[in-house]
Amino acid sequence: MDDKVCTYDPLIELMAKFENVKAVDTSVDPFADLTVEDALKKHIVDGIKKNLEHHLEEALTKYEPLAVINEVLLGGMKTVGDLFGAGKMQLPFVLQSAEVMKAAVAYLEPKMERSEGSEKGSILLATVAGDVHDIGKNLVDIILSNNGYRVVNIGIKQPINNILDKAREHQVEVIGLSGLLVKSTLVMRDNLLEMNERGLEGYPVILGGAALTRAYVEEDLRSVYRGRVFYAQDAFEGLRLMEEIGTDGDGSASGELEPDIESRRVGSHRVGDIDPSLYMFDGVKSPVEVVRHIPGLPFYGAKRTVKFDIFELYKYINTIALWRGQWQFRKQGEMTNPEFAGWLEENVRPVFERKQRELATVLRPAVKWGYFWVQSSGNDLIVYQEDAQTERCRFTFPRQRDGKRLCVADFFRPVESEEPDVAGFSIVTVGSGVSELERQQFAAGDYQEYLFTHGMGVETAEALAEFWHQQMRHELGIDDEEPNDMRLLFSAKYHGARYSFGYPACPNLEDQRQLMELLQPADIGIELSEEFMLVPEQSTSAIIVHHPAAKYFNVR
Repeated sequence: MDDKVCTYDPLIELMAKFENVKAVDTSVDPFADLTVEDALKKHIVDGIKKNLEHHLEEALTKYEPLAVINEVLLGGMKTVGDLFGAGKMQLPFVLQSAEVMKAAVAYLEPKMERSEGSEKGSILLATVAGDVHDIGKNLVDIILSNNGYRVVNIGIKQPINNILDKAREHQVEVIGLSGLLVKSTLVMRDNLLEMNERGLEGYPVILGGAALTRAYVEEDLRSVYRGRVFYAQDAFEGLRLMEEIGTDGDGSASGELEPDIESRRVGSHRVGDIDPSLYMFDGVKSPVEVVRHIPGLPFYGAKRTVKFDIFELYKYINTIALWRGQWQFRKQGEMTNPEFAGWLEENVRPVFERKQRELATVLRPAVKWGYFWVQSSGNDLIVYQEDAQTERCRFTFPRQRDGKRLCVADFFRPVESEEPDVAGFSIVTVGSGVSELERQQFAAGDYQEYLFTHGMGVETAEALAEFWHQQMRHELGIDDEEPNDMRLLFSAKYHGARYSFGYPACPNLEDQRQLMELLQPADIGIELSEEFMLVPEQSTSAIIVHHPAAKYFNVR
């Protein structure tokens, strides 16, 4: 039989698929029979902008504009917070509610006179000096500003002098500091000490960020700051703290706010992990066997490429990391894992596919990569010039204090072997355009899209790093264990490893100075901040290790 002959009627088959589907009556008004108060709360809770202004005008026949906000709309936002706290509302839908709240307030503000008592409280938000990450801080801004608080958000990389100047200028009651890096937690400590020195401990301080732990803030930092300092795990805990601080009146250092969330480790780093004195090589023999055969050097030095099919790169995005991690879609109620997987496919995959199309011309993937002669010496990895003898630079990696006592340098031939080894390095970016789009969306109040765009930028950069590591394994000739399933690729089920700077095996961001010297990535738009972070933010760097025993490990 000819394979091209159709043996059924496609129209009949298509109609059969929909024979049990009932048409949805789009004429039904979701606000029918609701009071104006309940209608406005429904707008907020369900994130519905349609007919919002009509219901606001109706409410204005009964209430003053400020009363609409304080007595009706904020009630809706409280319900949103309660639902989120109970695990019954996803973060993207919380942001959708905040968009509606912002639109409602923007409509009402021209109709009311600003009075002294029209705000619940005020806070200055800043990402501390040297840190460029602002997604967490901006989520706090969204939640607080749409729950009746005045928020002064002064951005990233803020030194303490500017933080305090702006706090006085804007007459805020509380200071909120954010940071992603382990080093940022030490900057926060220094900031608190500086506030003591200046006699400014009257400011309550709220701290948040992935590298912080509740114990570090509520034990260590409380012991050094003469004022009150609190840990906020997320934006809604920040909201709770602002409400409790507001009930204390004058902002004095008396009283304690007891945390209602159990203390737990947040992020991959803990304060105190990076103590160079603990990682010095002490003569213990390397726990890793010297590899007998090393790959040939594909080329010496660095190369550049900017030619990519963005839709091919999208295939390397880890959707679990994006959907559940960056976008924070979580299981609701009694939902089983298969039910949740089905819900994600139905509700989140269309968002993912839409963002792929929208960002295809915004993302600008680019890579610098290269190969170099190296040898190890204790905890050091020595990188040589092309003659394989003259030292060019060296990396000093931390060693585990217990267990196998592993160190990244262990995976390379030692100087005693008198034979050079090969190391690869890579640095990738998706450009600065996605960061600019994020800023525009945040400023415009498109909070949900802001979250989606940020997550796509971060995970596309990671996808590019994963894709290019695969290309480098091909170049090194160590592609003998390539997985067929993408999930196994994400689990590093291949030959060798890729260690990114700032992560557990090589946590010292300062090491990126040497990598920048080796790869010279300025021609793809990457530079280092004063705290050794890559700019643009959606960039990542790594050392590529060919040793078959190389796997991810933590330095503790």
